[in-house]
Amino acid sequence: MQNSATPFIPPHPTLATLPQAAQSCRGCDLYLHATQAVMGEGPATARLVLIGEQPGDQEDQQGRPFVGPAGRLLNQALDEAGIDRNQVYVTNSVKHFKFEERGKRRIHKKPSAAEVQACQPWLQTELSLLKPELVVCLGATAAQSLLGKQFRLTADRGRIFPHAWAKRILATIHPSALLRLRDSADRKREFTRLVHDLETALSGNVFAPE
Repeated sequence: MQNSATPFIPPHPTLATLPQAAQSCRGCDLYLHATQAVMGEGPATARLVLIGEQPGDQEDQQGRPFVGPAGRLLNQALDEAGIDRNQVYVTNSVKHFKFEERGKRRIHKKPSAAEVQACQPWLQTELSLLKPELVVCLGATAAQSLLGKQFRLTADRGRIFPHAWAKRILATIHPSALLRLRDSADRKREFTRLVHDLETALSGNVFAPE
């Protein structure tokens, strides 16, 4: 039997009840070592959804998405793009932290395609409740979870795609990728591109005042 989170989705889910329900998820083995499942966060009225790959070390400990170093960089990029994070719903394709231990540190490990697939019902449920105007996928894993394995971030970054779960999808780099760049000029250039991609989202009037 294929692993899946489907049996753990509550019969009448809401954004308020999903976080607690996810703590019982056994759809794949990642729950065995993670501290907790980390669901999305943001207003139910959000018209923009940002999707990353998975929680990191800080997210796993705090139970909130994008609160570690990558989250702080994302906040900076959103601010420069003129986007209020309080109006955005942020989540991840995979809800448990996958890692390997190096001494006392827990280092991010990329989730497998099977793990992403197993966790997809949580993401689909979130999006079905939100009905967003636009989804911004941060990184290749998030983009491929919605657009398929054939998606290539290097070729299709910044393009708008239609999707059954959202009116439009755009993919860009994950902020954590910037943190891994050693050259400051490379980091500055990629950060500028990230801001530009977020401005592309804004240009669609996704958050235009009512």
